Amino acid sequence: MSTENKSEYLVEVRNLKEYFPVRTGFMKTIPLKAVDDVSFAIRPGETLGLVGESGCGKTTVGRTLLHLYKPTGGEIYFEGKQVTEKNIGEFRKDMQMVFQDPYSSLDPRMTVEDIIGEPLDVHKMYSTKEERREKVMELMNLVGLNAEHATRYVHEFSGGQRQRIGIARALAVNPKFIVCDEPVSALDVSIQAQVINMFEELQEKLGVAYLFIAHDLLVVHHISDRIAVMYLGRMVEMADADELNEHPIHPYTLSLLSAVPVPDPKTAKASQRIILEGDVPSPLNMPSGCAFRTRCRYATEKCAKECPALTDRGNGHMVACWNR
Repeated sequence: MSTENKSEYLVEVRNLKEYFPVRTGFMKTIPLKAVDDVSFAIRPGETLGLVGESGCGKTTVGRTLLHLYKPTGGEIYFEGKQVTEKNIGEFRKDMQMVFQDPYSSLDPRMTVEDIIGEPLDVHKMYSTKEERREKVMELMNLVGLNAEHATRYVHEFSGGQRQRIGIARALAVNPKFIVCDEPVSALDVSIQAQVINMFEELQEKLGVAYLFIAHDLLVVHHISDRIAVMYLGRMVEMADADELNEHPIHPYTLSLLSAVPVPDPKTAKASQRIILEGDVPSPLNMPSGCAFRTRCRYATEKCAKECPALTDRGNGHMVACWNR
């Protein structure tokens, strides 16, 4: 990924690694490779969807990108400037996160007004209490909350309302980029649609870019400009959302898409469900070569010897596979 045109990408991630030491005995540890050599880039106002099974490293990518976890290796750039542990404070206003569980990520002892206003306090973004309150009311209105909600506590709200509070908090400092960590997975289906539509409206109004992490391909395809697929800490496919949905290449992507429910009974009956054999390997004991080979019907000897890199198959459709 080139950085010659620094304005082309808002966020660039190069060869990101996040290894967690796991104790296996007295004074002995081995690395758990949660994220291993992941690269991608996001343009201003763009949404990159990140999908994969639970435990594949999606959330770890988002948290490491924001330095909530210290990266083991790799480089992160924001607007062409490298983000490091020393200068991460410069980027906190521009990079925010909406967490998966809206209840555990909100302080139950604080009112809604104080939760949303806390980022304003930290970054000193107001001069008077009246200005702070006006800003909080504006944010609440932006995400569909009423003014009377300001003095209430988190336990008094539904899951959808709590997530709206979390989104308002993330928007308080006018960020350019938000990591959305499965923001609708804990919500009812009817509420999911409302929150997804709100994300799209906010993007159109504010021009914010998203890394949208989820396991529901229907949701991701609806909201994303591009989609990246992860398996055991590595990217296996990345393409334009429509391109990936209509012309998937990697066997893992094919399996994920075959599991997506189809509303038309005739189409659903005609479509073939691709069921993967075997279990997901342990990230503590990864197979040699391609990690997916133990469940892949196309696997060959080459797959066991060497891990394939992402290669462009045309139109920016990136795939990591030897045999597809």
